[in-house]
Amino acid sequence: MNNSNTQNQRIAKMTFSSVYPMYVAKVEKKGRTKEELQQVIEWLTGFNNQKLQELINEKVTFETFFQQASVNPNVYLITGVICGYRVEEIENPLTQQVRYLDKLVDELAKGRKMDKILRGS
Repeated sequence: MNNSNTQNQRIAKMTFSSVYPMYVAKVEKKGRTKEELQQVIEWLTGFNNQKLQELINEKVTFETFFQQASVNPNVYLITGVICGYRVEEIENPLTQQVRYLDKLVDELAKGRKMDKILRGS
C-alpha cells in the first residue's frame, strides 16, 4: 500500500507539460495527429486548445490539471489495462484520471477509430 501511495503522490506532483510532448510524440510516431490528441484531451477534460496551452505554459501539476478539468461524465466507459492496472479498479481518483488519459492516448496511438475512443460521442 505504501508503494502505491508514493506512486499516487508522484503522479500528482508531475507536471502535465513534462508528459504532453511524450503524448504528442507517441501518437505522431503511429501516424496520428496532434489535433486528434487535442480532441481526445478535450473530450476527457473539457479543455479547448487555448486552455490546454495555458496549462502547459503554466507548468501545472496533474493534480491542478484535473482539479480544473470538467471530466467527461462518460469516463466510466473507459476500461482496460494500462501500466499493469485495470483503470476501472484504480482507487485513487487522481491516479485513475491520469490513467484514463494514458489509456485514451494509447488507443489513439494504436489506431483505434475516433468514435470508439470518444466512446460514441
